[in-house]
Amino acid sequence: MTLLNQKVLLCLAILFSIIGEVKAQYLSQIGIRDSIYSEVLNESREFYVKLPAGYDPDSDKKYPTAYLLDGDVLLSALSITHDYYHGGFIPEMILIGISNSQNRDRDLTPSVVEPSYVQNGDASEFLKFISQELIPTIEKEYSVNDYRTLIGHSFGGLFTVNTLIHQPELFENYLAIDPSLDWDDQLMLRQAQEIFTEGSLKGKSLYISLSGQLHMQKPEMTLETVVQDDSEFTLFARSNISFSEFMGSKSGQGIRFHWEFFPKDLHGTVPLPSLRNGLISLFEWFQMEKVELFNIPETPSEVLLDLMNYRAKKLERRFGYFVPPYPEDLMNVSGYMSMENDEMKRAKMFFEQGILYYPNSANMYDSMADYYEANNELEPALEFVKKAYAISGSDYHKNRIEELTLMIR
Repeated sequence: MTLLNQKVLLCLAILFSIIGEVKAQYLSQIGIRDSIYSEVLNESREFYVKLPAGYDPDSDKKYPTAYLLDGDVLLSALSITHDYYHGGFIPEMILIGISNSQNRDRDLTPSVVEPSYVQNGDASEFLKFISQELIPTIEKEYSVNDYRTLIGHSFGGLFTVNTLIHQPELFENYLAIDPSLDWDDQLMLRQAQEIFTEGSLKGKSLYISLSGQLHMQKPEMTLETVVQDDSEFTLFARSNISFSEFMGSKSGQGIRFHWEFFPKDLHGTVPLPSLRNGLISLFEWFQMEKVELFNIPETPSEVLLDLMNYRAKKLERRFGYFVPPYPEDLMNVSGYMSMENDEMKRAKMFFEQGILYYPNSANMYDSMADYYEANNELEPALEFVKKAYAISGSDYHKNRIEELTLMIR
C-alpha cells in the first residue's frame, strides 16, 4: 500500500470517527447502547444491539445475528434494510453494531505496514475480542443461535475477508463492502491462494461489492480499462477485482460467492445498496418458494401443505435447528383470508399448521376456535378457547369460554 493510499484511508478513518460521534445519540434510539471491558484489548469497547420487533427474552425463540463493523456509522442503514426485507427475503436477526470510532486502523488491518501515520496490523487481536469476548457476551445476554453474519465496509471489509481466511468457522456469511484489498501488497489475495484448499470453505457464503470509484482522478475509467492500468490510483479497484476473480474460481468447491459492481456509487455511498443486495444474495436460499400459489384460490391445500413441509425442512437443514416455515402472522392471516373466501379446508390447514409451529401461541388456538365457531361446531371451539386461555390467562379468553359455554347449553 502506497503513502498516497494511506493518506486517503486515514482521511476516511477520520470521517468515520466524526460521523460516528454525530450518530451516537441517534443510534441509541435504534438499538441498545452497551459496552464491555476487553481483557484482550485492555480497553472498553462500545457496541449497539438492535432487537427484532416483538423480541421476547422469555420466549424459546432464538435469532441469527449480524455483526456489523463500524456499527456506529452503518447500523442505521443495516437496521432499515433489515426492517424492510426480513421475513420474505432475509430472516429476522439481532443486529450487533460494533463501534470502531477508536483505533479503527489498528483493529481492522491484518498486518503492519510502514511507514504509517497511525498504528495498524492488530486485526488478529480484534478478532480475538470478537470471538472470545463479544460473541459470548451476546450469547449470554440475548436469545441468539450460532448462525452469524459478518459485515464490513472499507477496512471493515478487509477485516471481514481476513476473518473468512483465518477463522471461517466463526461466521456462516461474510459481506465485504468495497473492501480495502490493496492492503499490504494484496495480502488477502496471497493468503487466500496459499490457505484455501478444496472444500475448506464448504457451506460458507461471501458477497463482495465494488464502488464506481475505479480511479481517483479519472471518473471515465471503466471495468474494462481499469484492469489495464498499473498506476497506484487504480490499485484499490484492481485488488478487489483480482481477489473476486480468484474467489469466483472457487465457487465450485463449496463456497457461495457473489460479486457486484455499483458504477454510480462512491466509496462512501456504496454501503447502502451493498447491504440490501448483499443480504438478499447471502440469504437467497431463505426466500419463499412459489408464493403465487398461496394467492390462487384453486390451489389445493395439500399442495400448500407440501410447500410448508419442504420449507420447514430446508430452513432446518440450513440453520441447523428447527425454524417455522412462515411467520405466525402470515399463517394466521392466510387462515382468515381462506375463511372469508369460504375455503374452509384451507383455513383449517393454516390454523393447524400455525398451532404445530407455534404451540405456545394463544392467538393461534383462538383462531382455530374461530374456525370451528364459523362452522357451528361449538364444542371443539370451546376446547380451543380453553387452550388459548391456559396460555394467556386473559379476561378476553375467560369471557369467551363463558359465552361459548352458554351457547352450547
